[in-house]
Amino acid sequence: MKAAPFAYVRPATVADAVAALAETGGDGKVLAGGQSLVPVLAMRLGRPGTLVDVNAIAGLDELATTDVGLRVGAAVRQRRLEHEPAARAVPLLGMALPFVGHRELRSRGTVCGSLAHADPAAELPAVACCLNATLDVTGRRGNRTVPAPEFFTGAMTTVLEPDELLTAVTFPLARAGEGFGFAEVARRHGDFALAGVVTRVRVTDGVVAEAVLAAFGVSDRPVVRDVTDVVRAHGTETGALRDPMNQFAADVVDTAGDAHGSTAYRRRLFAALAARELAAAYRKGSETQ
Repeated sequence: MKAAPFAYVRPATVADAVAALAETGGDGKVLAGGQSLVPVLAMRLGRPGTLVDVNAIAGLDELATTDVGLRVGAAVRQRRLEHEPAARAVPLLGMALPFVGHRELRSRGTVCGSLAHADPAAELPAVACCLNATLDVTGRRGNRTVPAPEFFTGAMTTVLEPDELLTAVTFPLARAGEGFGFAEVARRHGDFALAGVVTRVRVTDGVVAEAVLAAFGVSDRPVVRDVTDVVRAHGTETGALRDPMNQFAADVVDTAGDAHGSTAYRRRLFAALAARELAAAYRKGSETQ
């Protein structure tokens, strides 16, 4: 199939992009990498009246380390971030990016595009939530910053208003004593994850000071939980964490079963991955404190 007819706008500034989105009356879509949007258009699952191409806007392709963290502009490609030396200061990005689609798609797809698309099975939204990254949003009413856990409201749905543009995301840099874990299970590499987990554990003097878990592919958005008390109570070994994660799965995994896996199967996957990656994050944190 081919896309339905649409108008095409290529603004030169963020202000022009916001104005163009506002003029569509909610019938516009932002085009950056297009790796999620173009297939939707081609299959006519979406029929926006206007595409606002932000690739010509100066500054949106900036990638820089600031006092706050690693700032990634809206036009930064996933493949560029994957090989950016500065990104090593955010270990979860290096762990997750190789699992985002395929290499060819990452060469064009953008980091912010994945966040704005808000696919429940996507890796980067879960990474952003686990790290409590901040997202910079610009609209006609001005600028605002949204914490990642508050950005996603449902499947393919975010807090972005029709006239707002996600201009950048900032990932906090890893600190001493922090360890991370990432794992997913998919039928084939590049497929949507049946279940995935992202973990962050901060260790101080051998004691778990903070433990955060983000799950993806198991609900209509990334599910974030502070599991500090759980880890302290049951220990930091995979075997010790398996039972509490089995109990946790009933709360976290609420997606309906499908041809690829039942809800019960996804809960077992989640529990196994969560226990393993929490233990791995603790070990890594202990090594860096």
